[in-house]
Amino acid sequence: MESLFSYISAEALIILLVNLFFIFILLIISISNRIKINRLNDKYKRFMNGSGDVNIEELLERCLFEVNQVTAKNKSIENHINSIERNLFQCVQKVGVIRYNAFEDVGSDLSFSVALLNGNNDGIVLSSIYSRDSSVMYAKPIISGKSKYTLSAEEMHALELAKKN
Repeated sequence: MESLFSYISAEALIILLVNLFFIFILLIISISNRIKINRLNDKYKRFMNGSGDVNIEELLERCLFEVNQVTAKNKSIENHINSIERNLFQCVQKVGVIRYNAFEDVGSDLSFSVALLNGNNDGIVLSSIYSRDSSVMYAKPIISGKSKYTLSAEEMHALELAKKN
């Protein structure tokens, strides 16, 4: 060994050691960069979702197209729901039922009044009066919670029950 160092001058030996030190540092940096590149490749593969040859621009265009389709579909669904809600407001939403005994000679509550109202309190009151000999049914229109016809106490009670619902 000593014969090898005797042929090399001290300056050359220092330069050699400094170069070895820098090579070692560069090796560490290279390994660190390789690890970072592998991590970036993994993230890129996850980001591309297995799309392989597709570039990022095409992927973003496809995603934007799909987002626009979903947005249009949501607007269509929202319009449909609004239409259903408007129609639903016109449907019977409130019901009030009263059963009563219209005549003393009939033994049970076979007569009744039913109020059927929509969201605007428009609708009808149906009343059926039962007696031993016959049964009669009446219908009275209701507009904004009131009738232009005189309502019996039972019909008014059924109407008030319906308005509360």
